[in-house]
Amino acid sequence: MDFILFYDVTPDYIVRRAEYRADHLRLAWEYADRGELLLGGALEDPVDMAVLVFRCAGSEVVEGFVRRDPYVANGLVASWRIRPFPAVVGSVSATPLRPDEQARG
Repeated sequence: MDFILFYDVTPDYIVRRAEYRADHLRLAWEYADRGELLLGGALEDPVDMAVLVFRCAGSEVVEGFVRRDPYVANGLVASWRIRPFPAVVGSVSATPLRPDEQARG
């Protein structure tokens, strides 16, 4: 199953993230190298949120990431939430659904 982790970051996120960025990226690449984190990054204009897309057995994997993330531990993330994301379109979709399949199902 795919999940999206939304981070609402603090107004001083850009200024403060340099101190924790290497550790955050090490953690993110650990999950990516295991195939559990597909994409991640901060949104721009404005930089007020980050989005991470996970493919894993359950939301507890994503919660484990949050618990270990130095951005969260050091107050750069004001709030976060996890949402299931049953993507149906795209070459990496876990549950692809073509129009002809929709008509049958």
